[in-house]
Amino acid sequence: MYLHKLKIGDVELQNNIILAPMAGVTDLPFRIIVEKFNPGLVYTEMISSKALYYNDEKTKKLLNIKGEKRPIAIQIFGSDSETMGYAAKYVSEIADIVDINMGCPAPKVVKNGDGSKLLLDLEKAEQIIKSVVKNSTKPVTLKMRKGWDNNNIVACELAQIAEKNGISAITIHGRTRDEFYSGKADLEIIKKVKECVKIPVIGNGDIIDEQTAKNMFEYTGVDGIMIGRGSMGNPWIFEQIKYYLETGKNFSKPNLQEKYEIIKEHIELAIKEKGEKVALNEMRKHISWYTKNMPNSSEFRDLINHTDNKEELMRIIKEYFAQ
Repeated sequence: MYLHKLKIGDVELQNNIILAPMAGVTDLPFRIIVEKFNPGLVYTEMISSKALYYNDEKTKKLLNIKGEKRPIAIQIFGSDSETMGYAAKYVSEIADIVDINMGCPAPKVVKNGDGSKLLLDLEKAEQIIKSVVKNSTKPVTLKMRKGWDNNNIVACELAQIAEKNGISAITIHGRTRDEFYSGKADLEIIKKVKECVKIPVIGNGDIIDEQTAKNMFEYTGVDGIMIGRGSMGNPWIFEQIKYYLETGKNFSKPNLQEKYEIIKEHIELAIKEKGEKVALNEMRKHISWYTKNMPNSSEFRDLINHTDNKEELMRIIKEYFAQ
């Protein structure tokens, strides 16, 4: 009933369980790992439209989707309609879907007027939407929060502006920018957004397991769900939720061997993509997430945080899992 194919513009997703864009997390290696568990769609990390406009090589590397399953959505951010239009044109040659970020709460993004700061200027938000839709050759989606703070709840208004200007689907995170990731995601506002537009609405916030996924669908009536932090160290969540929605039963949790194999593969992919030094540095957080709540995990984390070569890291992980 809740699990089904989802059409965004002319792109048909095989299912409606989606990986959220997360800066510093949803890079190529992580996406390849997640794709083993068949989400309907994955998103890249957010891409700075300004950096693309000025031909920044580091930013272009984030657009590498080699060897991935399709479809893939690329998320762009910025508050200048010209650079956002340029970025839309650029990434729509690579992506299946182009997404506009109007939800990021990070101070360094907000201070430039980008991300969730646009929730305070709906006129500017509309100009950006128009520019991106006009310049993209692929369907455009919008990801937003419910508002800037409790005095500025604009989700329904922005959703209607988006629909009117050619946006193909909306993702709504049920928190204000003020809340960051604290408290609980507001399902009521997600439900309202679903009721105030006809295009697909995707619910986001606090989906960490089968039950929270079902609650999101049940309470809000959304067309799909997007999983962010719930997938960190837990790429299995996509299969688990799909199985639960289809059968009403819980999918078996990964055993130690499965977990070990995924970590090993993730490390190899990261090294191949970024080189050993950068990869090992970035993989520490992922390994910590994979092993969260496992016995003696804090001592294990301490060991991996002081390791800077692959052989030693693999030895520590192997010994830890053998225990």
